[in-house]
Amino acid sequence: MDNQQTERKGERMRRWSELKQRVLQAVDGRQKALCRLARAMFEQPEVGLQERAACRWLCEFLAEEGFQVERGIAGLETAFRATYRGSDERPALAYLAEYDALPGIGHGCGHNLIGAASVGAAAALKAAWPDLPGSVLVLGTPAEEGAVDGAGGKVALLEAGAFEGVDAALMFHPSSRTTVYNTSLGRVALKIAFRGKAAHASGAPHEGINALEAAILTFNGINALRQHLVPDARVHGIISHGGTSPNIVPEYAEIRLYVRAADRACLQELEEKVKNCARAGALATGAKVEFSYTAHTYQNLRTNKALARAFANHLRELGVPVDESEQRPGGSTDMGNVSQRIPAIHPYVAVVPSGVVGHSREFAEATVSESGLQGMLLACKALALTGLQFLGDSQLREEVLREHQAAS
Repeated sequence: MDNQQTERKGERMRRWSELKQRVLQAVDGRQKALCRLARAMFEQPEVGLQERAACRWLCEFLAEEGFQVERGIAGLETAFRATYRGSDERPALAYLAEYDALPGIGHGCGHNLIGAASVGAAAALKAAWPDLPGSVLVLGTPAEEGAVDGAGGKVALLEAGAFEGVDAALMFHPSSRTTVYNTSLGRVALKIAFRGKAAHASGAPHEGINALEAAILTFNGINALRQHLVPDARVHGIISHGGTSPNIVPEYAEIRLYVRAADRACLQELEEKVKNCARAGALATGAKVEFSYTAHTYQNLRTNKALARAFANHLRELGVPVDESEQRPGGSTDMGNVSQRIPAIHPYVAVVPSGVVGHSREFAEATVSESGLQGMLLACKALALTGLQFLGDSQLREEVLREHQAAS
């Protein structure tokens, strides 16, 4: 390597180091604003598709940061797209914001921290590198939790073309552990309705067709099926309607359940087996059975390991230990659908003490503790630095794309 090459390499390294410091300083400079956003969403939790205040606060923050903001995209009132274009349109990097809460629990899954970290990372990257070679987006994706009918905002955005032209999608999820190579289960949100015939339960039971018994037989069939499920498969649900009075043969019964599996093929096979259990219950009782879906189907998460390694390295530089073991899937997320289309990461970053479980009031309270907010800020910095590297390092982009294409 001659002197000129050495000098050019040294200049690139100095430039990179300077940009990284500017990103970190940009996050630090927005620390109070980001913590206010997280606290505001905690204090006013909104369930999916009703996150009007959270959507407004996040959009106002991004507009003040110089992003072009569009609200109500993909036909969803609380979805948004915020865009900043640097010196070119591509490559395009998207940070995904979630901000829906759990009914009765509030932000027991920490989506208040996800929303704040994603807008903070995008704003810091823009501020540190105004002429960045590409575009930075924030996509506001409502209703990730399956607590409301129609859940799965990312799926709706995908179907509406909101991810067209996006080269990578990044977000983080709060947890009690820091892990980067995560997967998730695919999920079908199934509603099974049985229609029978009402009759006097004592005076003329032989005239009735008991829809509730069809539902009970369905669960019995599913329980018999469990012995033969692959280890990662899950079926769990409730009887959401079982009748109106003990003295009336139930003419209508309804089951709501989730079917989960580690990949699309297993999910489709298991869904059909569960439907067969319902068909058998209907056949045994004489009821009619109907199937419908209460939410978008979630695909399994496919983490892009090249992007995940970059994120992990930046966390370590920030002093955060990272568990790089591959995690077995547990829950489900509509980020899985995104990851099947474009390179994506969904790492978990510890923001609460070990032993605090998700979807609990304790977890919600912990998100706005000092350690919870500090964990969010560290995740925000790692997201911003990963975005910086993705836009500025063509070799990383090529590696990310190769891996995604090989896995498709």
